[in-house]
Amino acid sequence: MTYDIYMDFILENYKNPKNYGKIEKPNATSRGLNPLCGDELEIFLIIDKNIIKDIKFTGKGCAISIASASILTEMVKGKDLDYVKNLKENDLLNALGIEISPARIKCALLSYKTLKEAISNIKN
Repeated sequence: MTYDIYMDFILENYKNPKNYGKIEKPNATSRGLNPLCGDELEIFLIIDKNIIKDIKFTGKGCAISIASASILTEMVKGKDLDYVKNLKENDLLNALGIEISPARIKCALLSYKTLKEAISNIKN
């Protein structure tokens, strides 16, 4: 029963992802690709006074990768960069609420790795 609730959570974030779209003038961005399955994401950030004021993503991929990006953007929106820099892979995996198989771990963490790269590319 609990597994079904978490699967519904993943499917809802896949079908109706939060923060999906582009930001016209981001001050940080990054593209991520999982060459094993073809998932692609691009993350856009507006950072002001060390706070993530806005975050959006675009891309295509499997349910796990898109849901993960949706959940991650909700986790970090409005947070300061120290929070994001200290975020661990397991924080996102735990937020997904389902066990991720070794074959799908790169899908689940694509948004995490792309976000970490984006914050290292901040333009003032």
